[in-house]
Amino acid sequence: MAWQLDSETGVLTDVLLCRPENYRWIPTNAIANRTIASGRDLDPQRLQAEFRELEDALEGAGTRLHYLDPEPHLSYQVYTRDSSQVTPWGPVLTQLFKPQRRGEYASVLKFYGGSDAFWGLSTAGTIEGGDIHIIRPGLLAIGHSGGRTDKAGAEQFAGWFREAGWEVRLEPFDEHFLHLDVIFSMVADGLALACREVLSDDFLGWLADHGIRTLDVSYREAMHQMGCNVLALGRDRVISPRHSIRINDMLRAEGISVLDPDLELFAAGGGSVHCMTMPLRREPLEGT
Repeated sequence: MAWQLDSETGVLTDVLLCRPENYRWIPTNAIANRTIASGRDLDPQRLQAEFRELEDALEGAGTRLHYLDPEPHLSYQVYTRDSSQVTPWGPVLTQLFKPQRRGEYASVLKFYGGSDAFWGLSTAGTIEGGDIHIIRPGLLAIGHSGGRTDKAGAEQFAGWFREAGWEVRLEPFDEHFLHLDVIFSMVADGLALACREVLSDDFLGWLADHGIRTLDVSYREAMHQMGCNVLALGRDRVISPRHSIRINDMLRAEGISVLDPDLELFAAGGGSVHCMTMPLRREPLEGT
């Protein structure tokens, strides 16, 4: 089956998930480290209920659900955004940074049908899907912190798109923020959530120059609620976690329809709905 998309905001028809059968908080990012240090217990029944709410929201929006096979030792496999990236020409196998996550490549290969199913295979440095933003046809942004995605990995991925005639911006940011999607994500064509206080003025100006307006998310909302980490569904619809109350009110005031599953336990591990979903197919943006 051909998986492809040309934006972050076209109508989402198919998505890749992984059930949280083996999920637990592990110390791989600043958000999870804070949760673990607090001594909080992870309620497995509530965790499963939260994931079912996400599935219900996606199916209610008309999206077909596909799944990776979970493995017992891969606690963060649920964050499917990072281990592959679908492009206008097919999927790319990315290169994960953390040793605790590198084994995820096997289930990704199995799902897509082997290495021949990929348009590209990342071989330079590291690059993870949470740093890749296919904003609209012809426009790509890649964040690199030197951590999850380094400059070599970002440059290799960017080169493939530049060869196809796309404009690509590489945006450096502090490793503290894990992935670019913790501080930036698209909501609809021309509209994004952004933690302006930590993003560079040059990046915000670049977005504005391309007609993309940003709604401001505070540092606390970004790092304590994963407030920027939302999933655009197309046709002015978005999935945003229920605990992001102010942000969801702000989105609704913009005319965005917000589906708000409870995802607080996943956010406490350093990921939310954008992290937990790899779009496999979106309708072309021009047709939405």
